Amino acid sequence: MSDMNAFRDAATSWAAGGSADPARELAGRLSVRTVVLLEGLSDAAAVDALAARHGRDLAAGGVCVLPMGGAMNVGRFSALLGPRGLGLRLTGLCDERELGFYARGWERAGAGSDGLFVCAADLEDELIRALGAERVTELVREQGEFRALNTFLRQPAQQGRPSQQQLRRFLGTKKGRKIRYGRVLVEALGEEQAPAPLEGLLAGL
Repeated sequence: MSDMNAFRDAATSWAAGGSADPARELAGRLSVRTVVLLEGLSDAAAVDALAARHGRDLAAGGVCVLPMGGAMNVGRFSALLGPRGLGLRLTGLCDERELGFYARGWERAGAGSDGLFVCAADLEDELIRALGAERVTELVREQGEFRALNTFLRQPAQQGRPSQQQLRRFLGTKKGRKIRYGRVLVEALGEEQAPAPLEGLLAGL
């Protein structure tokens, strides 16, 4: 895993304007074949957690899970790493509102759109719908954040909103919380309960 993390860091540095050489060297040495382009760290935590549930070691199979720090970076990453760059296969998970960024990036990189999986709102929304608001609330309690949730729910802006929307917003109110619950929510999924975009992504790796 540490070696694949080194490739991920090298690719991120390259996309930010650094040298291509470290990423090229590591891609060859590690036999990297596929890059999973994700918006952020919470998505990566969810993908890694689902892979672990299935007993999959993605890094050992030449798969790099790469959070890009924002969907608008997909054009740069896909151009450098995809078929017209390093020659790697691209796959990824995106929110519906970001589909245009990904589709354009995929097209310019010469990648097939079959590796792109779309969440209706975002991955947190998909996971909350899969588990149900009551179960997610239980998980928040188990994580020791029930008081924080109740305080949040008393805010005027949350009054009258559906529970699913309230929980989704709560997950984004504290730095690091979405990353933490990306793993927690996936680990709580039952058999055949994983959201279709997430399950489809893993099945294609």
